[in-house]
Amino acid sequence: MISSRTNWMHDVFAGLIEQLRWSYLPPLMVYLAYGISGLTSIVGTFFVKEYLDLSAAFLAGLGFWAGIPWALKMPVGHLVDIIWKWKGALVYLGAGLIAASLLIMYGLIAHTAEMTAIMPATAWFVLSVLLSPLGYVLQDAVADAMTVEAVPVLDENGEAFSEEAIKTMHTTMQMLGRFALIGGLALVAIVNITMFDGVGSMSQAEKAVIYADIHLIALIVPAISVAGVILGGMMLRRRAKDLISAGVDRAEVDKMLFRPDGEATPNWWIFGGSLAFGAFTITVGLSDLAFSQEIVFTGSMAIVCFLIARLLPELAPPQRLALIGTSTIVFFFRAVPGPGPGSTWFEIDQLGFDQQFISVLTLISALLALVGMVVLRPLMASRSIAYIVALLTVFAGILSLPNIGLYYGIQDWTAPLTGGIVDARFIAILDTAIESPLAQVSMIPMLAWIARNAPPHLKATFFAVMASFVNLALSARAMGTKYMNEIFLVTREVKDRTTGEVQVPADYSELGYLLIAVAVLTVVIPLTAIAVVQASRFRTRD
Repeated sequence: MISSRTNWMHDVFAGLIEQLRWSYLPPLMVYLAYGISGLTSIVGTFFVKEYLDLSAAFLAGLGFWAGIPWALKMPVGHLVDIIWKWKGALVYLGAGLIAASLLIMYGLIAHTAEMTAIMPATAWFVLSVLLSPLGYVLQDAVADAMTVEAVPVLDENGEAFSEEAIKTMHTTMQMLGRFALIGGLALVAIVNITMFDGVGSMSQAEKAVIYADIHLIALIVPAISVAGVILGGMMLRRRAKDLISAGVDRAEVDKMLFRPDGEATPNWWIFGGSLAFGAFTITVGLSDLAFSQEIVFTGSMAIVCFLIARLLPELAPPQRLALIGTSTIVFFFRAVPGPGPGSTWFEIDQLGFDQQFISVLTLISALLALVGMVVLRPLMASRSIAYIVALLTVFAGILSLPNIGLYYGIQDWTAPLTGGIVDARFIAILDTAIESPLAQVSMIPMLAWIARNAPPHLKATFFAVMASFVNLALSARAMGTKYMNEIFLVTREVKDRTTGEVQVPADYSELGYLLIAVAVLTVVIPLTAIAVVQASRFRTRD
């Protein structure tokens, strides 16, 4: 018993430390920047609630359009494979788009009159929301490719690592990528807690100053991602210099470090299909068609599946079937509708959760997610993706109960019994503490599978293929969330900013039904997908 416990402790903690490598740092910096991007999320929630008259269904629909650029990650990833040596340029382009998005929101908050004289505030907000994912798609595709080159295939003695060791390193690399994302989220939460100290006594003008300052601080996001690419280039050039000094041929060094997996030739089906996808999406998106989102989603899914079919012959038949099964399971897990912004509005209006407390919840979630991933790392390295997703699904269903309880006033029963300890905030903190590790682990084994099994010369392309397909699930989630908010109508109070007159009254009477329906779908949809896939020839054992 003691021996097994000692081995578990070694696998969880010491094993992770032993596997750390300096080569992991550059891609982790790009992922860290993505995590820090959440710095403006709380501001965005309150800004929309306080300044913009947008319905929950509209915001869910906007989330659908904001998710579409992630479906374009496939051609971006393929482009990374083709221009491998110069892939850092895409990070610079992405940084420019992200900075533009942040500066638009800063101007909209700090210089409202000047901005709205050019375009309505809602139009600026939508533009900012759509620019940001374009930048992150470019950066994420490069970061995925950088994680592959960060994992060595030879040890310091020139001996090849075993398949098991390579699998473990890829799992560790992908987990560290999630670590960087969540670590960035933790830093964000600390900044927000500090910035929103005493928010309850602030005037609306004072809050607006903080909102604007946070968007300026967020400009560190593109700076960090660019610094990661610069550092990665410096490390490669230094290693190249050392090898040349040791007598290795310059051409061999260039091939080894700057194109280690051979040359990738352009797949014009991917580029042509993606061009058709972009033209189709823009045309339908700008039209007045009643079901534009549904048409775009169906067309996007058809195009992405076609491109995947063109790429699958690069894999051996068993891996081909496993990829289809794996992506299907993860797709349905991520496609489950959410409750939308109405749940957060209820917490703000009815439970009194302010900006600082929501930041505290974010910090708790981030820190415990880091701990959870460390503890679950051996499980992710040894269990199949189907098993992990099923486990996450069951826990997600259970953990939806506290939010339902908060709506129906469970805190009014627990607080008197516990002397006021187990109140609404205590329940929210407890639920966040338990739930936080779960949402972050589902992607790790899948990304490790791609890094391990994709053809060497098409690593970034296969990362992007999986991401394009699975990220369409987020578009399906946004569309499903919109449907749920159209069935169960939730509105928050909207006042005229000049007169203070109530224009839209708050109505949370149907929120309970919405939360219950979402909880049921959270369990039923993924478990049904897993059962169907695992009973078919696409069964995944990895």
